Amino acid sequence: MTFSKWLNRTTKQIRGISPFTGSFLPGRVPVFAGGRPSMPFPHFWNYHEPLKILETYFWGVDDEVGSKKHNRYLDVPGLDHVLVTRDPLVIRTVLSATGDKDGQFDRDTRPSAGIARATGTDSLLYANGPLWRRQKKLSAPPMSRSNLFQPETFHEFEKTFRNTAIERLEILRQRQEESGESATELEMESEVEIVMLEMLVNNFFGASVSYEDLRDRYAPAIAFLIDHMVSDTVGHSIRGLRNAVLGEPEAIAKAKADFEELTDIALSGRKEGRGLWGQFKSDAGDDKLRSNIRVFLAGALEATTSFTSWTLSHLAQRPDLQEVIYQEVQDVEVYDPENLKQAVMLNRCLQETLRLTPSLYFLPRWTSQEIELDLGEERSLRIPANTHVMLDVWHSNRCEDFWGEEETGYSATAFAPERWEVLEKKGRSPKEMLHFGFGHGPRVCPGKFLGQLEVGLAVGAFVKLFTFSNVQSLIEARAAVSTKPADHLFLRITRRK
Repeated sequence: MTFSKWLNRTTKQIRGISPFTGSFLPGRVPVFAGGRPSMPFPHFWNYHEPLKILETYFWGVDDEVGSKKHNRYLDVPGLDHVLVTRDPLVIRTVLSATGDKDGQFDRDTRPSAGIARATGTDSLLYANGPLWRRQKKLSAPPMSRSNLFQPETFHEFEKTFRNTAIERLEILRQRQEESGESATELEMESEVEIVMLEMLVNNFFGASVSYEDLRDRYAPAIAFLIDHMVSDTVGHSIRGLRNAVLGEPEAIAKAKADFEELTDIALSGRKEGRGLWGQFKSDAGDDKLRSNIRVFLAGALEATTSFTSWTLSHLAQRPDLQEVIYQEVQDVEVYDPENLKQAVMLNRCLQETLRLTPSLYFLPRWTSQEIELDLGEERSLRIPANTHVMLDVWHSNRCEDFWGEEETGYSATAFAPERWEVLEKKGRSPKEMLHFGFGHGPRVCPGKFLGQLEVGLAVGAFVKLFTFSNVQSLIEARAAVSTKPADHLFLRITRRK
């Protein structure tokens, strides 16, 4: 950027002249203001509270009308523009226009820079343009609905998934029975992590890693690296200087080595066609797959653990729903798509969990060139080049204007699976009421169907064996790469007779 262009843009920023044009304009967020949850950008003192950063953009907007209430922008002299939206129409339009074609949005790689340094840049998560297209063609097909739910494929995976989940929960039940306790208080998130990782490594990739190794070695290594990835995104330059002088900390080096070893184990079944590898048709070398394997392994401890933990946490506050689901699944022995479809309340609870507490709480996009959004009904928004676009799924799904009583019959901030029945009776199709729990459009999460299968199995098996309640009365959210219950799923569980 030339000095004259920089000066012109900075002058407009200082004068409050919007860089956005069109008929559907966002409202300006002041850089400094009192009483807000946070500053409207991440720094060393607030990066571990991303939900508060996003909340800041919609602080005090109740008096706003039209597009400015749900679409907000930050314009700081000398920095790139930031657009944050919780409007489902804008979110859907941006996600649908994400890809590698001219005039489409890229995935913004800035929020995942720390993840890329730990897993690799040549992955479905991080890559853009033609590289992303090649990675999608290479890695996504085995997880697609058409491949995963083929009878000869599905029943093999379903059986091993089911056995893994039930075996772990049965051990928990036996421990409780041997102790003589009628109710036991446990933080269950760590148990969920191991089950999710075991189903992916052993069942899906066809490996044979012991429960003890997963619990004591590999899961802690991945969890440690995930925490490192988040802080590294914000403080990479300072960490780089420290490492250049003192070397990489031993704990990080050890965790990376364990992560690499588990990646090798996941790839080892490829030659013999074990697990999903029997459905993988490609002559690409293992080195081309490593980054995606690392992302999938980290995802087991993040996205699927988040999904399962939140579902159980919500159900812990609704014993009535536990009983409905129990009646649906008590005689189910095979969790095939048809049986899962018949478990109506279980599916509604899964959908409501993805709406109220999505694992992916925001979806980042980037404009490498000026893009005009056509929002229908003669509404348009022209977004300038070099704009960070934050699609705020968390606050969109909790906004009364979109998910409140008038639209769904229940408060937007309540866990109410019954709202999906209300929407069905109103004739509202799933395409109209998108919660973006797995994203949407060309970059939808490739593990969507696998994740739904895993979580449906785990939750169904848990409800069949236990009744449960939250130890704490109020459960807040914590957020890093994904969101999870702040109490680490601290439950009081009682075995069913």
